[in-house]
Amino acid sequence: MTLTSLPPSQLEPLGWDELPCAACLLSPEAMLLQANSAWRELHPAWARREPGLWLEAVSAADQARLRALLAARADFEFQLSSADAGPDLACRARWLPAREAFACRWSDVTAQRRQAQLAREQSEALALQASQMRLLADHVPALLAFYDAQTYRCHFANRQYAQAFGLDEQSILGRSFTEVIGHDAQLLVQPQVDRLLRERVTVSYERYLPGPDPARSEDGRWVEVSLIPHLVGAGEPQACFVMINDITRHRVAEIAARESEARLQKFMQASVEGILFHRQGRISDANPPLCRLLGYGLDEMVGRAALDFVVDDLREQAARVMAERRELSYESALLHRDGSRIPVELIVRTLEAQGEHLRMTIVRDIRDRLAAQARIQHLAHHDALTGLLNRAAFMEQLGPALQLAESRDRRLALLFIDLDNFKRVNDSLGHLEGDKVLTTVSERITDCLRSTDLVARFGGDEFVILLRDITSREDVMVVLMALLAVVEVPVLADGCRLCVTPSIGVAMFPEHGGRPEELIQHADMAMYQAKAGGRANYQFFDAELARHAYSDLVLESELAQALERGEFELFFQPQVAALGGEQGGALIGAEALLRWRHPTRGLLGPDAFIDVAERHRLMLKLGEWVLRAAALQARDWRERGVAAVPIAVNLSRMQFRLEGFGAAVARVLDEVGIAGECLELELTERMLMDEIASAPATLTALRALGLGVSVDDFGTGYTSLAHLTQLPLDKLKIDQSFVAKLPEDGGAAAITRAIIQMARGLGLHVSAEGVRNSAQRRLLADWGCDELQGELIGPPMAAPDFEQWLQQRRSAFHD
Repeated sequence: MTLTSLPPSQLEPLGWDELPCAACLLSPEAMLLQANSAWRELHPAWARREPGLWLEAVSAADQARLRALLAARADFEFQLSSADAGPDLACRARWLPAREAFACRWSDVTAQRRQAQLAREQSEALALQASQMRLLADHVPALLAFYDAQTYRCHFANRQYAQAFGLDEQSILGRSFTEVIGHDAQLLVQPQVDRLLRERVTVSYERYLPGPDPARSEDGRWVEVSLIPHLVGAGEPQACFVMINDITRHRVAEIAARESEARLQKFMQASVEGILFHRQGRISDANPPLCRLLGYGLDEMVGRAALDFVVDDLREQAARVMAERRELSYESALLHRDGSRIPVELIVRTLEAQGEHLRMTIVRDIRDRLAAQARIQHLAHHDALTGLLNRAAFMEQLGPALQLAESRDRRLALLFIDLDNFKRVNDSLGHLEGDKVLTTVSERITDCLRSTDLVARFGGDEFVILLRDITSREDVMVVLMALLAVVEVPVLADGCRLCVTPSIGVAMFPEHGGRPEELIQHADMAMYQAKAGGRANYQFFDAELARHAYSDLVLESELAQALERGEFELFFQPQVAALGGEQGGALIGAEALLRWRHPTRGLLGPDAFIDVAERHRLMLKLGEWVLRAAALQARDWRERGVAAVPIAVNLSRMQFRLEGFGAAVARVLDEVGIAGECLELELTERMLMDEIASAPATLTALRALGLGVSVDDFGTGYTSLAHLTQLPLDKLKIDQSFVAKLPEDGGAAAITRAIIQMARGLGLHVSAEGVRNSAQRRLLADWGCDELQGELIGPPMAAPDFEQWLQQRRSAFHD
């Protein structure tokens, strides 16, 4: 049939919707002139839009490209990505000049694009995997290779393997086993290869590879070779995987272990300290010094339980160390054959000998050391001249004595004695004769007291007495009369009979004060009142008189003069990281503590003068001096390389309230020439709460200068936790009253642990003050405390002593 013979209905042009594809007619301006239903169904967004807006479903970049192609009025092909998360489309357009339009055929190429993308990703993944495998193989601490089991030719080798035979990863490929390792080595290894092929099992063996110079055995290497068959199913091995490990260090270690055992035996015989070995608690060996120390022969000790030689009351401690297999040093006591007790230091270690674990204990006789420590301890707590308690020891005992008296509803009396005009004795006869007078007076005072009473020399010609279990003032009067009588008795000095008289102030507990410092202060005030009453006198504390006490006026005047004369100085107490040795870790800071080098009363702590300074507004000048002195010390230590750590300064309430305090601190930093990070400011909880309205702004200004801000004596109950989260702080310092009760007091432990957990939750550092023993240190470190400060670490020290302490600590750590 020809076209001319078709029926007229079949000769009519096809309609757009009859086309077997998506098609449309576009103007050069991208206007949709005509489109079939397949085109509208091709993209969901096109069916929802007006014909003139169809292009908005296309991305901006594709719109620009399409418009440029249409404007050219020439045939083109184009692919676009939908802006409405639709399909990826391809368009073939033909320019129809007669119609001034483009006839466009569209097709969905989303699947093709995705397949192409997936293929690229898979190819890249395979390439990455191969690269990773090559990287791994080239960096494992072993030599790796893969050989064909039939041809013995290398199919793979890592860099180390190839380089071991003078090749690289490419040049080694295709070479035979013999070509790679050499004919002589192939003859040695072939039996192992034959076994692998025959038995189809992994074969491992060791070889010694001599160095370039066979005469130098130290250049040789020991290697362990593993030949691993590559089996396909149950058939013959297809290939062999070779893995070579250098085991020279293990062989060297074995030799060193044997030599070490020999040296250890020589050391045991030569050591002056006792050495003991035991297995599971039974003695296996001991050296002659230990046998001599305990009075036994070696044959009498071997086989016996090591605990048999520990004294009964310390045996449980030693058994616990054994059971826990701990390595540590601790003090204990051993039994001599005659039953006497020998104090020792035990240094316990675990050793491995011939695959067996042994416990070694070095036994150090510490009888001489304990005697020396006892002497040092005595000197630390007693006055070197009179043998009486010194100020620190007296104050240390005064606090517990007050607590005990309070718990038992008992009264105490504190007597402060000052010798009248004693300075004239020193000036006229010299200090040696003056010391004789003080010694005689101290003996007379002691003879007047009971064994339960305390007496101390506070310095110079000042003595302090604590009378326990006083029922009335009449009891105190008996002692006062006796003291006045015996002290006034003439003393023979340099052939002269000298008369010294005492002025005695008395403060009663609890009516005249409940705290040690308060009682001392009131007794001191009463003593000055006694001097004002004519000397050789006594005076009980009178609160009414004390308010206008002459001592207060004198102290105020002396404080002002002390600032002018430079009598103040700073002591520094170290702050160390909680994690470290038995005395903490690295130094991370120091707290500056104010001291007054009084010309007659000696070194005074803040408790002796801060109250007066604050009452008479001397605290502002004194506080500025402290801040500047701390800044200068921080600069000096950093410039000399002593310690690049911040120095903490305690702020007074008066300073913190001062308007423009932040600017004053900035001025000090600028004048001294240090950064704010060199200092840390400590405030009490009460100060923060009293100034809660202005505290955030002041603290923000201080921290902007780089200064750290910490809350001192935290836990005393003033801080609102809601406010705590709003204050810009760096650190909380746990009040030492809680630390002092650790670890025995459960309440103190709970509060301390809660403070540490809260601080860490708030992102704050936490420091503990007053750490005095190792048990407290370990407990605080275990709970997550960051910093430690206290007598265990180091007491407050003058700057030269602090530097010496730091040098000794560094030397100890280095050793």
